[in-house]
Amino acid sequence: MKHSINILISGGGTGGHIYPAIAIANELKLRFPEARFLFIGAKDKMEMEKVPQAGYEIKGLWISGIQRKLTKENLSFPFKLMNSLWNASKIIKEFKPDIAIGTGGFASGPTLIMAGRKGIPTLIQEQNSYPGITNKLLSKKAKKICVAYDNLERFFPLNKIIKTGNPVRQDLLSIDSKREEGQCFFKLDKTKKTILVLGGSLGARKINQLVEDNLDFFKDKEIQVIWQCGKFYFEAYQKYNELAHIQVHQFINNMDFVYAAADIIISRAGASSVSELCIVGKPVVFVPSPNVAEDHQTKNAKSVVDKHAALMIKESELDTFSNVFEALLKNVDKQQSLSENMKELALPNATKAIVDEVEKLLKK
Repeated sequence: MKHSINILISGGGTGGHIYPAIAIANELKLRFPEARFLFIGAKDKMEMEKVPQAGYEIKGLWISGIQRKLTKENLSFPFKLMNSLWNASKIIKEFKPDIAIGTGGFASGPTLIMAGRKGIPTLIQEQNSYPGITNKLLSKKAKKICVAYDNLERFFPLNKIIKTGNPVRQDLLSIDSKREEGQCFFKLDKTKKTILVLGGSLGARKINQLVEDNLDFFKDKEIQVIWQCGKFYFEAYQKYNELAHIQVHQFINNMDFVYAAADIIISRAGASSVSELCIVGKPVVFVPSPNVAEDHQTKNAKSVVDKHAALMIKESELDTFSNVFEALLKNVDKQQSLSENMKELALPNATKAIVDEVEKLLKK
């Protein structure tokens, strides 16, 4: 006789898949304190470190994505897939989950396929405005599909879609009251504008080069820059910490403080970032990565830009940056309207809404 609820969660590869998975687990833990949790991730990916840090057990599969060009990795993909399906099946048999939740990433494919085959209800959480191939395949068997954007019935069965938004850190809901605290924490000059630069958890080469090329521009405009360059680039850029107006960080843990202190934000357009920035409600210049599946970051950014809630500069047009940025800096009304429009797109109760759907499936 089984007493507790067993919840299986799979998501990873990037912070954009991992943090929503952890947020969902945390909310479920509040509602079901006796529940048992198990995460499944991809070996060697960041979830193997981040999930245990959040206090959850994780098992790794030998899986990776398909490269868009012919590589050695692609030749090994069929073997990795078969191995992952077999191992996911074994983990599921031992853990006996009551539900399986997928937030995207390489491991969620084999995990949810095997869960579905064993008759376990599955829920997928699609963060992007343009879904990846894995979630399109998984949607056929999934009971519920929680999404953050409109018009996804092009890809998913309409009767399964629930628009919930993307889970975000709950401490972002109160940043309006943290501005002074944030300025003190980052030792900022309160008389100057602060620009926050975000390239995602691993960093973004083109955005880092953009900041480096504009160091003098920022100095001339009396702008102070908080620059998260990512762990792959920190060694190359940390020397700029010697400049009075620049702070280079490998990773920023106190995101509520840094968002509160920022006046304008330059960011990639990963789905989680876009959702966070809607709640933060500051003027944003998106620089989407063109090197992601289906160019989904450009589509994410465009869905916000089309509602006059942000600006976008494509990587191929970064030579226009100083003109676009200076125009925004001078136009206080434009900054204000971008902020207001951005906040209207926010879905701050996403995590609770997703867990409501999980709860309905558990009751069934």
